Amino acid sequence: MNNWMQVKVKYTKQMDNGSLVRVSEPYLVAAMNFSDAETSIYKNLDEVIRGEFLVCAIAKIEFHDIVQHDDCGVYHKAVISFDNYDSDSDKAKRVNQTFLIESETVKIAGDRLDEFLEVMIADYSVKSIALSPIVDIFPYEEELDKELSRSPKEEGVPVES
Repeated sequence: MNNWMQVKVKYTKQMDNGSLVRVSEPYLVAAMNFSDAETSIYKNLDEVIRGEFLVCAIAKIEFHDIVQHDDCGVYHKAVISFDNYDSDSDKAKRVNQTFLIESETVKIAGDRLDEFLEVMIADYSVKSIALSPIVDIFPYEEELDKELSRSPKEEGVPVES
């Protein structure tokens, strides 16, 4: 199972006016563990960032789902709340879920969230929608597992011990 890891990267960025500024930007990476997250970020950003960069923090982050639209590269974090009824008792438990939505504005993020959740049977309420600092998302890559020799075992092939 993959986890979402927020990886903060520090590097020198050239601004539109030509000045150089030291920035720290968070990226979202799907990874099995912290080592995989670091490997993935170096592999993906090596092609994007010129010069040196440093991974300064990695933290596991919980998102129920990510709604991508590939139209703007701006992400909003949305939190919804709904009642989950336990079958053993008549009591309802309040459940919060966090989503990451790609959209230009908060309004569009809300519309996309509603569209995404229209199949949900339970009534939910949107607690918050806010701009996320996440710059980019790097989904799970099967090649990374192959590089780390974690490919699934083939049936009928004896396993050496």
